Amino acid sequence: MLVAGAIVSLAVGDMPLLALSLAMVGSMLGFLVWNFPRGLIFAGDAGAYLAGFILAELAVLLVARHLGVVSPWFPLLLLIYPVFETLFSIWRRKWRKSAAGLPDSLHFHQMVYKRLVRWMVGSKEAKHLTRRNSQTAPYLWGGALCSIMPALLFWRVQWALQLCTILFVIAYVWAYRRLVRFRVPKKLVLLSSDPGYQSDSSRDIL
Repeated sequence: MLVAGAIVSLAVGDMPLLALSLAMVGSMLGFLVWNFPRGLIFAGDAGAYLAGFILAELAVLLVARHLGVVSPWFPLLLLIYPVFETLFSIWRRKWRKSAAGLPDSLHFHQMVYKRLVRWMVGSKEAKHLTRRNSQTAPYLWGGALCSIMPALLFWRVQWALQLCTILFVIAYVWAYRRLVRFRVPKKLVLLSSDPGYQSDSSRDIL
């Protein structure tokens, strides 16, 4: 998302926003090197909120400083995954008649972990648990790219951005329903190459 913001900032000649985007890209890459896949650093709420705030501020400034050039739908499509995840979670909790502000374990990334990644290692050792957590990220990177790439491609074309936003929402809901109902393609389920680590439950589910 930050790289896409940097590219559009460069395209419109906004050097301050380009510098901000690249600075955040550098910090995120540094965090990735030390934290994936071993999980040596914990960003916590402070790290997550900082990254989210910078992304939101970048999105607002790109549109506000370049009215008529950058479509307001560009930042929406760029950030549609976290935005719609939040809205969907609120609706889901209201539908289940639970408090919208209370945490649960039914977010999209948690469903990916439970349905696609959890079965890869049967061991309960800390290093294997950490490995399972980290293996969830590539699935989410792929999902996020489904909105980032069209946002970057059509950042000036409002109707195309609107269409891609609708398509992403439909795809998200479809994928979530498939995960909840255990109806995911077997080839997407991540398994350990070592059969000794594979649990009986993983063999049963496949």
